[in-house]
Amino acid sequence: MVYLVKELHRFFMKINKEDILHTGNLELLAKKAVEGFITGFHKSPFHGFSVEFAEHRQYNQGESTKNIDWKLYGRTDKLYTKRFDEETNLRCQFLIDKSSSMQIEHKDVLSKLQYAIWVTAVFTQLLKKQRDASGLCFFDNEINEYTKIASSSRHYKELIYKLEPYLSYKSNQKSTDISETIHTIAAQIHRRSLVVLFTDFIESTRDLEKLFDSIKHLKHNKHEVIVFHTLHQPSELVFDYGNSPMTFEDAETGEKVKLMPNDVKEEYISSFSKYNDRIKSKLNQYKIDYVEADTSKPIEHALIPFLVKRKKMRS
Repeated sequence: MVYLVKELHRFFMKINKEDILHTGNLELLAKKAVEGFITGFHKSPFHGFSVEFAEHRQYNQGESTKNIDWKLYGRTDKLYTKRFDEETNLRCQFLIDKSSSMQIEHKDVLSKLQYAIWVTAVFTQLLKKQRDASGLCFFDNEINEYTKIASSSRHYKELIYKLEPYLSYKSNQKSTDISETIHTIAAQIHRRSLVVLFTDFIESTRDLEKLFDSIKHLKHNKHEVIVFHTLHQPSELVFDYGNSPMTFEDAETGEKVKLMPNDVKEEYISSFSKYNDRIKSKLNQYKIDYVEADTSKPIEHALIPFLVKRKKMRS
């Protein structure tokens, strides 16, 4: 496992921001990034779901007791296990928040939106190798792009084709409410799927509760949900702005405030830490997998520990 992690780091570290933004071939870069991944892991970190009960069969001594139907045992005094028809191929829907705060750029690093696109490209390449199906949705306060979930090579190329233009996407729109859009998306995903959401959770306290409700809605049809919390650690977690007077502008509302960063740094870090803890606690309460995705670091810092954890869960 240690060797595999080192190999994955080696592949990812060959790719930088300039490569992603200016080569014009996201598919080639994604292939390069996951080279050797399947061979190293042997088993996919993503599995299909057991979706439908098929039949009972008599329990044989020595088998696992996990699927014994104890209610039937109470009625018949005989041991039977439940067998399920399994959906062998995974269905994965990627949801990418493209609101104004996701577009903020920092020197030499990907914006949150660009970061989400790059991670999605790597994931779709991985799923393609496993013959799993994937779909894509870009949204803010409305759905801007929505594809079906499919597994063909032609569909995969279409996803890459739709991802690439958003690497340079800019919007003049300010205030957004993504919660209603997520409710709409949740209502459209009918078959059980893995749902991967990229968002930065830049919301007011009132809107954050609405956002939690909409993310919880994604669980209604027994979807498995993973949230990649995209953030820029130096500016958002550490508040590393020095101590010269600066004007800060809210990316969502356009509101501006001039201040000395060090005057508010301690209070800001404390508040933001509590805000993040609340997000993690809520998602844990809903049994939603949380991944902190720091855009100031290469994506393997978020992706590799997550995939290793998934493999251990599925072993």
